[in-house]
Amino acid sequence: MEQQHEWNDNALGGDLLRGDLLGGDLLGSDLLGGDALADDAIGMAASNLGPSIVGTMLHFFSPVEQPFERTSIVRGDGGSLSASTMPRRAWLRLATRASLAAIAGPWSSSASSANGAPAGRPVERPVAQGRIAEGRGPGWNRAKSVIVVFASGGQSQLDMWDPKPDAPLDVRGDFRAIATRLAGVRVCEHLPRVAGVLDRCTLVRSMSHEDLDHGSAVYLALTGHYHPRRSSNPSPAATDFPTLGALVRRLRPASRFLCDALHLNGPALVPTTPSPGQNGGFLGRGVEPWVVGDVLDARGAMPGLEPRGDWAAERLDARLALKRSLDAFRGELDSLSDVADLNRWFVEARQLLDQPAARVAFDLERESAATRSRYGHHRSGQALLLARRLVEAGVPYINVIWNHSNRGQDTQPDDTDSYGWDTHNDIFSSLRDRLLPRFDESFSALIEDLDQRGLLDDTLVVCMGEFGRAPRVALEPRFAGATPGRKHWAGVYSLVMAGAGVQRGAVVGQSDRMGAEPVTARYGPWDVAATIFHSLGIAPDSEYQDASDRPFRASEGRPMAEVFA
Repeated sequence: MEQQHEWNDNALGGDLLRGDLLGGDLLGSDLLGGDALADDAIGMAASNLGPSIVGTMLHFFSPVEQPFERTSIVRGDGGSLSASTMPRRAWLRLATRASLAAIAGPWSSSASSANGAPAGRPVERPVAQGRIAEGRGPGWNRAKSVIVVFASGGQSQLDMWDPKPDAPLDVRGDFRAIATRLAGVRVCEHLPRVAGVLDRCTLVRSMSHEDLDHGSAVYLALTGHYHPRRSSNPSPAATDFPTLGALVRRLRPASRFLCDALHLNGPALVPTTPSPGQNGGFLGRGVEPWVVGDVLDARGAMPGLEPRGDWAAERLDARLALKRSLDAFRGELDSLSDVADLNRWFVEARQLLDQPAARVAFDLERESAATRSRYGHHRSGQALLLARRLVEAGVPYINVIWNHSNRGQDTQPDDTDSYGWDTHNDIFSSLRDRLLPRFDESFSALIEDLDQRGLLDDTLVVCMGEFGRAPRVALEPRFAGATPGRKHWAGVYSLVMAGAGVQRGAVVGQSDRMGAEPVTARYGPWDVAATIFHSLGIAPDSEYQDASDRPFRASEGRPMAEVFA
């Protein structure tokens, strides 16, 4: 922490030597680090992304014995399990093994804290003025739904949201700044459509925290708590704090939709392993958000929901009863939470088949060709379109992982879908040719579409990453690429909010002349979490208990009063 403060002081003093404006050089901290999750079906079932198994469980209810073409389970390495021939009986044997593995798997993670207790409350944090008292005030309970657009890898505030045209060339970068619909506010030249919708948004330019690596910073962004291993890439653990969507499921009255929280285009990979902060943590897997992977999958966003003529309710119920009878021989295990969670997913899969509204919500083919084209024919754009459909279906919390890998371009430089915002090298070509055109297209489409349909008034949209990029442009020999980029930087970065009482056309916060530190009140990820809960009518100081009845606050932050009208 002291080293980070030293960099910040140097940045403010204008000393551009060594690491001051380059960002934290953590000697390999960008590499995977930590223990990789198990790379097989058993380890997967014990990993942190259990709700993605719901799609697989739909196969159990299939009325005919047929090969199991491909599961929707996400492995620990981010790939998907596949089997060209896996009949239901083989799947049942696999599920039984997975159930037993789930009992012990997560609790053996090396990411657990030393004393076994969930750690990570912020010990210290920047304090902003004029916050809302918890529970009431502007924006309270205005949102029926929240869409988090998570830009994994860290968007460059200098090359997108907070350009510094008067700074030296090695700080301001290659791009020009253009005018927006907000007087005096400029953004990157490669965001012309976003510039046209900023009059419906609030741009926050004074986000700040002290975590400098992806895994733990993603955890901070998606839970509102520091990880006990700051600036590292830990594996998910059963002692983690729950992700925001899990707390929405725990603390908010159930919606009319079967699941109150979904992660789309997930999980967020760093760069090939799921980061922590995306699961139920110490609350267990029963409250985890459902995970939908590639929405462009040829079988649809949620395979297995298509109605079939021989899906009689009695037959489906009989299959569920058969499963329960097979479980009976291990009845002594049913009291364990992980087994109960697995049983709950079977029930949810059965209920999902009974919900026509769910089938409609996940069916992107019901959208017009023009609408699908406006969002963009790519994973990111279609995931945002699915998020809008889920808002219409009444889902309270949707997290769109805009790019599923934070830096997939290292191994797949020709696949634009694989590009992430972690642009250590080749930042300007990656942004100009790959990332910004798709982001400009899809994010502006989401704001326009929600507004035109009258949904923006009661939908909170939050676009954020885990941190920003360093002010100084430099070539990093440890990373792929031939031209300079920017390192990680958490001293200051930007995010965008819109809807649900957020001011239309405002800028909150200001960074210094180099884009290195805030010069106004700082906000942290804990405050973003508090603002999301506040908007959904969940008081940030609400308490919940873990399995040992230990009390925890929903958020250690406070709602951001300045963003609300």
